[in-house]
Amino acid sequence: MSERTDKRSSSQSTASKSERRLAAKLAEQKAAEAKRRRQSMLGALAGLVVVGVIVGTFVVFGSNDEPADQAMTSSPSASADAPAADTPQLPEGADPALGTKPAVTKGSGELKKLTVTPLIKGTGPATKAGQQLTVNYVGVFYATGEEFDASWKTGQPFEFPVGAGRVIPGWDQGLVGVNVGSRVQLDIPAELAYRDGANGGPAGPLRFVVDVLAAQ
Repeated sequence: MSERTDKRSSSQSTASKSERRLAAKLAEQKAAEAKRRRQSMLGALAGLVVVGVIVGTFVVFGSNDEPADQAMTSSPSASADAPAADTPQLPEGADPALGTKPAVTKGSGELKKLTVTPLIKGTGPATKAGQQLTVNYVGVFYATGEEFDASWKTGQPFEFPVGAGRVIPGWDQGLVGVNVGSRVQLDIPAELAYRDGANGGPAGPLRFVVDVLAAQ
């Protein structure tokens, strides 16, 4: 009886060990299968990311049929029909000659006093001291006719309050009472200009041709 019991116990122990090995093997197989599935899913996701990047790149760069250089330069820019920078805005009814830079020559003889010579008579109101004037001008040395300054160089008219001491006395005195739309020549002696040029201004008597475009 005891021998049979021992044999049965040994058989059951052997069967138990086999079952444990089988269970361990099945667990390993399940783990390996799960790992393969995870790797497969990661590969699929990576593929989707690559496809998304390619599609996004096309949307950003490839959705326009224009060549790259043409697309970059197709943004709005200065119109070819826009007026040139050196074309001033003229007052209504003004002589078209005010739209072009005047040629200014040298003076003659000794200049002793301020002389205002109308070159084009404007039809606008006369300027008053304290008004803000908008002008174009050319300045030359009276004795030589050499140009030293001109608003035409920048294409922007010059604005200043006339009669307020913000410009040389020859301008403050010579441009009051001039009709808007006029072109005048100002021959200015040194004492009403920059005198001897010690402060950096042109020395000696000067000649200006000034176009009065507006007064406010």
